[in-house]
Amino acid sequence: MCGRFVITSPPEALRQIFGYVEQPNFPPRYNVAPTQPVPVVILENGGRHFRLMRWGLVPSWVKDPRKFTLLINARSETVLDKPAFKNAIKRRRCLIPADGYYEWQDAGGRKRPFFIRRRDGAPVGLAALAETWMGPNGEETDSVAIVTAPASRDLAALHHRVPVTIAPSDFERWLDGRSHDARDAMALLHGPAEGEFAWHEISTRVNRVVNDDAQLLLPITDEERAAEEPKPVKRAAPRKGAPVAPEDDALLAAAVGAFSF
Repeated sequence: MCGRFVITSPPEALRQIFGYVEQPNFPPRYNVAPTQPVPVVILENGGRHFRLMRWGLVPSWVKDPRKFTLLINARSETVLDKPAFKNAIKRRRCLIPADGYYEWQDAGGRKRPFFIRRRDGAPVGLAALAETWMGPNGEETDSVAIVTAPASRDLAALHHRVPVTIAPSDFERWLDGRSHDARDAMALLHGPAEGEFAWHEISTRVNRVVNDDAQLLLPITDEERAAEEPKPVKRAAPRKGAPVAPEDDALLAAAVGAFSF
């Protein structure tokens, strides 16, 4: 799955790669999380545009978003059939620029975080689906979900699913729902090739969304790992009480007491 990602490339570099007409200026983000606004590239009126959308898709048919569980991911195997995604896969396919993402590996009951990026360090376009929810008073909310697929054999060591990344040569095929129907786009929904991505373990500081700095990307040191290990629970010492006589001695003491004058 994909529950956190980073976007650190300069805005102009991303504009050159994704080809949108706007010239947004935004700071690097090292811990982008669900419910936050995220940069989205979408095809509108024949051109690519930069938009901000909330991460956590709300289908247009939802009556009350407050009672609906936000959809941060969409499984590639079911996007054509699930009511929440079958309209978006046909008409509102989009890309989320990113420089990497985080995944948590289950290590003996504990979750260890890893930073994952392309081995060559290049930014990626995460395959995503967008929807617009309209409220009864005319309010609108644009939201988005990231498409995931089964992991390649190497990445499966961390998690069995990965976000789908679209190669720049396939951006148009993914974004243009008029020229390329959903069946055509489905061919792009697969995990990266084995060896395409690299990763390293990082500090559990990333677990807290309020931590959003470049230090999150650094490989964890042995000292940091030791400091993050759970501390052994100290057990209270047994309370001291009167010594208990062996059963036979206790019986003898009782007998002597019974015949005392």
